[in-house]
Amino acid sequence: MGIRRILIIENKNNGNSAMHKFLSSSGHYVKKVSRGISGINEISTGRYDLVFSDFNLPDMDYLDFLQRIKISSSIPVIFMSEQVEVKDVVNAIKHGAYDFFIKPIDPEIINVIIKNTTKIKQDNSNYHQDGLPIITKNRVIERILYQAKEIADSRATVLIQGESGTGKELLARFIHNNSNRRDKPFIAINCAALPEGLLESELFGHEKGSFTGALKTKKGRFELADKGTLLLDEISEMDYSLQSKLLRVIQEKEIERVGGTSPIKVDVRIIATTNRNLKKEIEKGNFREDLYYRLNVIPFYLPPLRERVEDIPLLVDYFIKKYNILDNRDVKGLTDEALNLLMSMKWKGNIRELENIIERAVLMCDGKTIKAGDLLIDEQNDTKTEEATIFNLNTLSLKEIEKRAIFHALDRTNGNRTHAAEILGISVRTLRNKLNEYKRKMEMEPY
Repeated sequence: MGIRRILIIENKNNGNSAMHKFLSSSGHYVKKVSRGISGINEISTGRYDLVFSDFNLPDMDYLDFLQRIKISSSIPVIFMSEQVEVKDVVNAIKHGAYDFFIKPIDPEIINVIIKNTTKIKQDNSNYHQDGLPIITKNRVIERILYQAKEIADSRATVLIQGESGTGKELLARFIHNNSNRRDKPFIAINCAALPEGLLESELFGHEKGSFTGALKTKKGRFELADKGTLLLDEISEMDYSLQSKLLRVIQEKEIERVGGTSPIKVDVRIIATTNRNLKKEIEKGNFREDLYYRLNVIPFYLPPLRERVEDIPLLVDYFIKKYNILDNRDVKGLTDEALNLLMSMKWKGNIRELENIIERAVLMCDGKTIKAGDLLIDEQNDTKTEEATIFNLNTLSLKEIEKRAIFHALDRTNGNRTHAAEILGISVRTLRNKLNEYKRKMEMEPY
């Protein structure tokens, strides 16, 4: 049966419950929390194989609990209660609970549950990989996932290359969650988001008084990730001078805080990602060749979405379900015409672009089925970039034109309301009021 990672959610704030004692004494890794939101936060880490939860949670309804888990995980959930009505049991299982038992649960039954859910977890690897939505039936991706599991326990550095939006961070988390470091921190830092001086402090930490504004000593990401995994996202954007310091850390396995005088030993598994061709960046003098070879011990290349079109229907189905939950919608699917349109696109933004389009379509469609027009894609099968190409003035009302203009502006600005309001020539307050108006209208629409 093997050792399992089990989360217990019980209302009584007692860390030594009978179930906790039994599972711990059986050799399993067990953690107990007392609220639903704490359980959801734990589950989102991808660390757990199984959840035993009280049916009556103090901070949320059981249906809300199940729906929020489904966004990021397919983990089996077993509900427990001292007393319950049959209709509630049926409803919970109907909405995704694995099983329902009256407390206290017999230890023999617990062992059977663990055995059965272990088999389900092994069989159910297509849609969720250890709690992460790596959705595929593409042979190249499946081979990458197999290789990633094989090297997960290694200390070797990993370099993941691929276009923006292909899922590089997901693969990094997949490696961590399948490694012997899974119960230790996974820390990520975007090297493109911070200037050189600030990035150095974020990576290595600083001593109090080491520079203006350093009011207290601060640990860097390397120290925070000790015994765990550090993801260096978009490593190609790191300043050249800082690359030499990173190289030394990898070689010596120790860091020195900004303003510090003594080295600090760290045990960190490094995973780096980039959307650039690092060999070309080396030729241009933008990236150190010696650092490249240190990072590229285990290389992975994630193919773009246009090379794995067989995954588009799976991804679309997942994103529709996700945004149905988040936006309180009830979209069942999309027309054949809409799917064919998606299958023929170039997908310069890859999976991230697909998700944005489906999120918008779930909000825009006026029924339970997404039509080709709801996708806002032009005849050349590219996302529309000019307002004039997305509006057919002969068929749309002024209200609908306004609505599409707002969502288009939000899409162009990656959801930044301030920038979207500037494009539209309206105030942020007006934009917020319009979005609330659309939300209220959708909630009132009969289906």
